[in-house]
Parts: sequence; C-alpha cells; structure tokens
Amino acid sequence: MSKTENEDDTNEKQDGKPEGILEKIQQLGQTNVPQMSQDANIHCLTIIGQIEGHMQLPPQNKTTKYEHIIPQLVAIEQNPKIEGLLVVLNTVGGDVEAGLAISEMISTLSKPSVSIVLGGGHSIGVPIAVSCSYSFIAETATMTIHPIRLTGLVIGVPQSFEYMDKMQERVVKFVTKNSNITEEVFKDLMFAKGNLTRDIGTNVIGPDAVKYGLINEVGGIGQALGKLNELITQKGKEGLIQ
Repeated sequence: MSKTENEDDTNEKQDGKPEGILEKIQQLGQTNVPQMSQDANIHCLTIIGQIEGHMQLPPQNKTTKYEHIIPQLVAIEQNPKIEGLLVVLNTVGGDVEAGLAISEMISTLSKPSVSIVLGGGHSIGVPIAVSCSYSFIAETATMTIHPIRLTGLVIGVPQSFEYMDKMQERVVKFVTKNSNITEEVFKDLMFAKGNLTRDIGTNVIGPDAVKYGLINEVGGIGQALGKLNELITQKGKEGLIQ
C-alpha cells in the first residue's frame, strides 16, 4: 500500500472512528442519530445554549439549530426501532417561533417522551420542557418565565404590540395545555415585578416549578430514563390490548 493510500485511510478514520461519525459529531454534537441507532430503543435529544431560528447567531455562541432538530424528530417518529425520546435541556431560550415549532413537534409524537431540565430551561425553553409526556427538573435547575420581547425598547406601533401579544398568548396556551399550571398562575409569574433585576418575570427553581404545576417531578437522569422505560412498557401493553 502506498503512502498516499495510507494518508487517505488516516483521513477517513481518525481515532478509529469512520468519517461519517466524525461529521455527525461536528454537525449535531452526537453520534447516535435515529437512522443509525441499532442497539438502543431510546433516542437522546439535547437542547443546549441558545435556540437558533431564522437569524444566524454569532459563531462564538453555543446554539441548538432548529433545522437540525426537526429532521431528527421526523426520523424518530418514522424509525420503528426508536420507542421513546429523552429530551435534555440546558438552554437560555432563543427564537420564539423555532422553539414553538420544536415544542409542537415533540408534543405530537406518537411515541412516549420525557424531558429533563439540567442547569436551566429558560424563556422559550419552558414550552419545550413541558411538551413531553412527562417532565423532570434537577433540584438546582432554574426556569425563567418572562414576557416575550425583542430588544427591550418600547414598542410604539400598535400593530407590533398586537403581534407580540398574540405570540405571547400562543406560548401561554401551549404551556398551560401541556402542563398542570393554570393560565392565571403562569401569567402572574410572567409579569411579576422585583424578581428579576431591571426586568419583569420570575426565576423558578426546581422544587418550585413542580409546586406550580409547571414540571411533573424533581429528579435526575436516572429517574427520567426510568420513567421513559415505564411509559414505553405501558404503551406496549396498550398496543397488545388493542
């Protein structure tokens, strides 16, 4: 074998990993995409950093790109080997419409899903956290609930205000529909004064998120996987009965 062929082989396999796997790590931050999973019935989807939607964020920002998430969710729904979805969140929020799109897709999956908030699930991360069949939050994790805003400037055009208000109502309705929190309590948290410096809203810590009915349970990765396996087993039994 020539030196050139050896070099090509090295380029194709670095550290014993095929080039395709290295590309998946670079593009998606993970190797086990739904199409390639052969030994596991659970797919782990990570929502980290800032959710990037229609506007491209600066390269130094840690982002979750919604154009990467949506094809994965479609593949999870179509792949018969994937029986459940685990969503791990540590996000500051981001694009509202992209976050709602991800939330709607997760909530309409035919397969069981469990979310776990680690560190933080702020802003538009809240709808994503409650979109799953069951939700967990770490005891030290937080969730920031606040009104939708663009730049913090006063909106002087009535049409712009109405658009923002309707978008905010979409978020409120989705969260209250997919969790046990009431619209009144959620809006009280959203418009509370004095909790956030120079802003309105509330920073909710793990146990309080459960108390308000926003999240189902305080727990970690073990409890989340245990619950997901329980839901998968339950769905399998229901299928047999039908």
